[in-house]
Amino acid sequence: MKIGELAKAGGVSVETIRFYQRRGLLSEPPRGPGARRYGHADLERLRSIRAAQTAGFSLEEIAVLLALDPDDRTAARTLAVTRIAAIDERIATLQAMRAALSNLAEDCARGEPGPCPILAAFSPPPQEIAALPSQTRARNV
Repeated sequence: MKIGELAKAGGVSVETIRFYQRRGLLSEPPRGPGARRYGHADLERLRSIRAAQTAGFSLEEIAVLLALDPDDRTAARTLAVTRIAAIDERIATLQAMRAALSNLAEDCARGEPGPCPILAAFSPPPQEIAALPSQTRARNV
């Protein structure tokens, strides 16, 4: 199949395939008569890259995964456990952000006098604005 057909079958753009080739994740078939031809193995590798990205692996980590011996479960597991820890950390951060924003929304819903707690939480205090250089102050007001 041609590069456009590979891209369509893999659910990516042609530029994404070229990007993966530049990064060494996908090989570039030799040019024969006419256009380069990609095979089923290229499509499977492309799908593997996309699946690994969906699981949160970086392109660098994906390169390591793709280079592993298929029987090297220890190295693959180590990469997965590291990725899981990073995902757990991100989830904890997102949960804290959600809780903080929920508290602000509840405070806002009370309708107490004064500025909206949500807007106040995202605005610097007036003394901080006054301490900023004049160009920066104009952007923040």
